[in-house]
Amino acid sequence: MEEYIPGHSFKQLLENSHRFPEAQVKKIAIETLNILIYLHELNPPILHRDIKPSNLIWGEDEHVYLVDFGAVQDKAAKEGVTFTVVGTYGYAPIEQFGGKAVPASDLYALGTTLIHLLTGISPADLPIRDMRIQFQDKVSISSNFEYWLAKMTEPSVEKRFKTARQALQSLQENRASRISGRVALPIYSRIIVQKTTDILAIKIPNPTSSGLGNIGSTVSFLILILCFFGLLLFLLFLSVFGFLIGTVLLVFAIMFGYTILLSYFGYQRIVLTAELFEIQLWLFKWCISRKQGENASIQDVFQSVIQTNAKTSFQVDNLEGREMVTIQTDTNRYSFGVGLSAMECLWVAQEIKDWVRSH
Repeated sequence: MEEYIPGHSFKQLLENSHRFPEAQVKKIAIETLNILIYLHELNPPILHRDIKPSNLIWGEDEHVYLVDFGAVQDKAAKEGVTFTVVGTYGYAPIEQFGGKAVPASDLYALGTTLIHLLTGISPADLPIRDMRIQFQDKVSISSNFEYWLAKMTEPSVEKRFKTARQALQSLQENRASRISGRVALPIYSRIIVQKTTDILAIKIPNPTSSGLGNIGSTVSFLILILCFFGLLLFLLFLSVFGFLIGTVLLVFAIMFGYTILLSYFGYQRIVLTAELFEIQLWLFKWCISRKQGENASIQDVFQSVIQTNAKTSFQVDNLEGREMVTIQTDTNRYSFGVGLSAMECLWVAQEIKDWVRSH
């Protein structure tokens, strides 16, 4: 016997032309994710396998209820056991029709359901490109929520959120840009982008080097260089008479010179392929450091601010209250582009998210 829940299914509300604003859809998403967290974290985990508007009730108490557990699968079932294929076309992910439902399959169905609420159009009737539902031009929502929905409905299960808890955390942190629509690269920007069908490469010059374009900064730079080489010659002379002290001071002088060169001639390259992303630090023609991760592990890309009391430098750890771009993965956070303007950060984050989404 099933308990009666006073309220209306979202299918009924859609049929009555009810409009769902972004804030309400987010509330629905959060409450449904909390239900899925409970189900998926049971021992053994329980998968619903048929989330859609008709199986979600908007109660009179203005809370969400998930109903119709007739398609539930116990994840403790043994390998090799044959299951009846369940799910509704347009809402269920492709792996579910192959009889391989996983927790991320329920996330896909929730994502398509939320898209239906936002657009008023069944996901089965929305256009498809590269197996991805094209809903972006049918809604007017914040870019971070748009990206979150796209990740929920990735056709590849490896590229979706792995758990309901992870999806909820990403949604609640709400890190990405709140600006709706596309962000244009500012005309003053010195960012250089190279894009082919296989690679996206973004070159980010060090903000310090922009000052070399005016006479005052150029003169200051030349004075710094002369002072450095003068100090270097002095320390070489000193090392003849005091080897230990001279050597130590010489090492510090070399480190100081390296910092100057990096500040004026260093730059970063962010390179993405279909599978990987890499953050590189270059000095002249040499790559002096690189960090790499998998695109499938990316949870979000967003503008952020670093705050510290240190003075300006190209090194991330030494900058005060400056904008930067951050890639958040399952396990790590990668930040770069410190010193870019807020609009440049938003644009770079947008380009990276678009690339990951389309590959």
